Amino acid sequence: MTASATQTAPRKRAGNGAAPREVADDVGLDALVGHAGYAVRRFQIWIFQDFIKTLGEVDIRPTQYSVLTVIGANPGLSQMAVAKRLGIERARLVHLLDSLEQRKLVKRVKSKADRRSHALHLTAPGETALAKFKLLAAEHERHVEAKIGKENRAQLLRILADFT
Repeated sequence: MTASATQTAPRKRAGNGAAPREVADDVGLDALVGHAGYAVRRFQIWIFQDFIKTLGEVDIRPTQYSVLTVIGANPGLSQMAVAKRLGIERARLVHLLDSLEQRKLVKRVKSKADRRSHALHLTAPGETALAKFKLLAAEHERHVEAKIGKENRAQLLRILADFT
């Protein structure tokens, strides 16, 4: 049976003394099979797992990589601007920046324009580390391409471009 047939095939309900089903592959998804949000979320989980595995040697998570990449491309950006651009809650970003600062990858500099805010910069070790992270992230993107195909990856990026 094909994967889609397995997902859409009707399932018998356990009952009247039948043992509960515990094998995940045997659990029907019903209407979820046709929900874009469900499919995107499952793909996102796979992507994050592969990203974390591929960048495991450098201990960088997807959100940390995103923050470092944006700071590297926009030195002096405020915390608020980074949070807004990446859709990260400000309180979560502060915690994330604290951890990146402890690792000596990022530094906060009091803004000359607004003393209440900080300008974000990569440190020299942060710039070196980001270059390595980008190489590993490119390897991860090759994994994505191998999973869904080169044309499908390009099409997916075109479709999702409106959401970035």
